[in-house]
Amino acid sequence: MNKKRDKGQSHSTRPARAGPPKWLKLDMSPNDVELLVVELAKKGYTPSMIGIILRDQYGIPLVKQVTGKKLVKILEKHGANLPIPEDLLFLMKKAVNLRRHLEEHPKDYHAKKGLMDLESKIHRLVKYYKRIGRLPPDWKYTPEQARLIVSSYI
Repeated sequence: MNKKRDKGQSHSTRPARAGPPKWLKLDMSPNDVELLVVELAKKGYTPSMIGIILRDQYGIPLVKQVTGKKLVKILEKHGANLPIPEDLLFLMKKAVNLRRHLEEHPKDYHAKKGLMDLESKIHRLVKYYKRIGRLPPDWKYTPEQARLIVSSYI
């Protein structure tokens, strides 16, 4: 959602395949992978961190290729998902840190503009998540609420 850069794609693309890669030799069944995902979530890891742990420590490149379900869907099925989506949570964390910076440095006009841009991105994302049903229709973003949510989850 970077509106400042019009050209270029500096990201890698995931391979288009239905099943697990041929080189992947798993000692675990898909159900074992699901239980491992839920166990890591109960330890307090976010979905992106769970994916990194599975990749680096267990050699599982993508959970969806092994289990047939996305990692977030597995967490929803077992009731171990975050109450708000992870990308929104990290944007709120950024906004809380930027507000803390602006309390110490009130004349930092570039940071004020950055906070305005960041909060507009948060509002757009909240509108999207309300539309698809990931957030309740009466959920609102406020800086005080963001400070409480970020302090309890991160």
